[in-house]
Amino acid sequence: MSEVTDADFDAVVLGADRPVLVKFTADWCPPCRQIAPVLAEIAREEADRLTVVRLDVDRNPLTTRRYGVLSMPTLMVFRDGEPVHTSVGARAKRRLLAEMAGVLDR
Repeated sequence: MSEVTDADFDAVVLGADRPVLVKFTADWCPPCRQIAPVLAEIAREEADRLTVVRLDVDRNPLTTRRYGVLSMPTLMVFRDGEPVHTSVGARAKRRLLAEMAGVLDR
């Protein structure tokens, strides 16, 4: 899973030609560490239709504030430059994929 920053967020996420799942995270966040393997697995399995990236909220406050992220992990799916799905907290893989199904199947 690659990392995005305030400097490249617009180009990498908003300018992407397919959906991008952004994990807003922090090194000190236990639920963020808990969901990391789930997101890595989704990134591998869905690589043909979804890009998964992480953004450290402590090092990238501009993007964090821009999207109103207050809790971690916040998972936000962007499509065509717009956020189309948001969830907060760790989730099992099956539940996360079910929540994002409508976004990925378009």
